[in-house]
Amino acid sequence: MLVGAFIVPHPPLIIPAVGRGQEDGIPKTVESYEQIAAKIRELKPETVVITTPHSIMYRDYIHISPGSEASGSFAQFGAPQVNFHIAYDQELAEQISDFSEEDRISAGFLGEQDPELDHAFMIPLYFIRDLIGSTKFVRIGLSGMSAETHYRFGEEITKASDQLGRRIVLIASGDLSHVLKKDGPYGYRPEGPEFDSELVSIIKRDKLPELLDFDEGFCDRAAECGLRSFIIMAGALNGLKYKTRFLSYEGPYGVGYACAEFIPDQS
Repeated sequence: MLVGAFIVPHPPLIIPAVGRGQEDGIPKTVESYEQIAAKIRELKPETVVITTPHSIMYRDYIHISPGSEASGSFAQFGAPQVNFHIAYDQELAEQISDFSEEDRISAGFLGEQDPELDHAFMIPLYFIRDLIGSTKFVRIGLSGMSAETHYRFGEEITKASDQLGRRIVLIASGDLSHVLKKDGPYGYRPEGPEFDSELVSIIKRDKLPELLDFDEGFCDRAAECGLRSFIIMAGALNGLKYKTRFLSYEGPYGVGYACAEFIPDQS
């Protein structure tokens, strides 16, 4: 049973040991993350599913991390002391894979290259690190397949959780455009602010299926990284009644960061 879904960004600098003060430049994002973490604790999930653009990505296959456990740290960002060891929910991951195979969606455990947790997974994990030990996780990457395929895959996640009677939260990790400012790390393109504005509008208007309408060439020019992650989440919510709360948007460093929550009706 899907009890909550969340859109979050993954800037490494939001971790104080990495940002060393830069996190103060995105106060709305930090506050939103703290609100989301509090909400997740309130929802008491048995398993947290995190979709990440920085796991292994294949053109024609959605990779689900295999095994019973995994570790990772922020050593590549100069903070090896920030590290995690988590347990995977193998039963749920296998059920998602099985349902995907039945519905001819190319997804599963093949092709792992690096079992270490990536930063797009660990940043949301950092904010709910107190749940490690009592909560299991599923780590899912993205692919080069169509938006519709990712949407259908999201439906499999909810179907699998319902089949097992598992209380799950889904966190869709993803940044928006990376080309918002001339002095940003990737420069400026007009498609960047346009993409971010439209995506924020879709969330605020509660029209998640419109995420599938973005033109692929436009998205490439906007240099976004989170859209397919958000589309998986939209698929997971399909058919459910839920309440949307848009929390924040910021982009002071040239990359767009959005936070939002979607809470299904449990009555």
